[in-house]
Amino acid sequence: MSTSVLVVDDDAPIRRMLERTLAAEGYGVSGACDGGSALAAVERSVPDLLVLDVGLPGLDGLGVCRRLRGKGLSMPILLLTARDAITDRVNGLDAGADDYLVKPFAAEELLARARALLRRGAVPDEVLAFDDLVFDVKSRTACRSRTELQLSAREADLLELLLRNPHQVVSRSQALEHVWGGVAAATLNVVDRYISYLRGKLGDPPLIQTVRGVGFMLER
Repeated sequence: MSTSVLVVDDDAPIRRMLERTLAAEGYGVSGACDGGSALAAVERSVPDLLVLDVGLPGLDGLGVCRRLRGKGLSMPILLLTARDAITDRVNGLDAGADDYLVKPFAAEELLARARALLRRGAVPDEVLAFDDLVFDVKSRTACRSRTELQLSAREADLLELLLRNPHQVVSRSQALEHVWGGVAAATLNVVDRYISYLRGKLGDPPLIQTVRGVGFMLER
């Protein structure tokens, strides 16, 4: 699987140039045009590297950095900005960025900085995130608002299924198939019981919603 990079810039021509440059180096590249879209993209799938413009409409790049770091996400972040004052650089680093690139810049420098960030060992194992909930797929551990949750193996498997399908209904039969190995291994009621366990451990505000007669979904 190729290294994934999320490019966030509200200037469409610049964003496309960045996407083409990175894709030509073999990275799997996706794009977003504002802070809200960036957070939603990370919520769906945490990238190996985030290339983030500071001057975004609405929630700016610094705000995006703070929110991601506040969730405990540690992917490397490369900030792009037209401002090169020392205070601007300090603000960016204090917000949680790992590096800072001033516009205009050469494509070679962008690629070199991307390679350097990815070499630092900051690339996480696969991590799933939703709101302030973070789940490490390899270690099977989860935390919410930086507080670690004590999950059983079944609870972790069920939470992973929900996190891989945010804002989508996961039916009880789907849960039985993916977590228990099929309807022959358990009853539909066991799904409700483990959903109740998860809700208790996740705390408030609730993240798992019941879709009456169908199943469950992650939604705020």
